[in-house]
Formats: sequence, structure tokens, C-alpha cells
Amino acid sequence: MSNPQQLRYSKEHEWLSGAQDGASTVGITEHAANALGDVVFVQLPEVGDSVTAGETCGELESTKSVSDLYSPVSGEVAEINEDVVNDPSLVNSAPFEGGWLFRVKITDEPADLLSADEYTAFTAG
Repeated sequence: MSNPQQLRYSKEHEWLSGAQDGASTVGITEHAANALGDVVFVQLPEVGDSVTAGETCGELESTKSVSDLYSPVSGEVAEINEDVVNDPSLVNSAPFEGGWLFRVKITDEPADLLSADEYTAFTAG
């Protein structure tokens, strides 16, 4: 499993891209997708919602369990990925591409986001 170097990661297993057009993209990592199993339902925040770093903002339901989705940053939701709402399996098949979850206009970013190498070490135990 390879974590893209250009992304930053939370200890709750979300990834965050750099800002493009004023918003950053959020998704869950391949590690989290594999741990969840087959994702069958995604509940995302609404466009315009405020999200807070480290707080729940949605849910991912798999054949194994229901898991909270945490926001890695604070800000306003600018867009949600309708494709993943309609086809939750994208979270498993392409967690870093088509399986992204939402885009956020960041107002505050915690200092504890991890680099790809730090996240790899964190998940290795």
C-alpha cells in the first residue's frame, strides 16, 4: 500500500490534498478502506456545512460495520462527491482518486496532520 506523498493524513485515517481553487479534497486512506471492507453506504456533510477538525461529519457503512467520518480540518464544505454517494464502492476501488468524499474551504488546520511517511509509520504500528 502506497500513500501519495503530496497528501497529508490524520490519525483518524482521512487524507487531505493541497488547496485547488480555494478548497482542499478529503477522503479516507486505502488503509481505512481495507479495514472497513466493502463500503455500501456513505453519508457526507452537506455543501455549506461547517466542519471542525477532529469532529465527526459523516458516516461510512460497510458490510462489516459503521464508521464515523472525521474532518481533518475546520472549514466550510464546498462540494461533495455525488459519484461516491451513488456508488460507495469507489471508496474501496479508488480511495485516492474517484473515491474522494468532499472538498472543504479551510479556515483552520491542526498542526498534527501527518506526512505520507509519518502516516505509513503510524499505520505500521
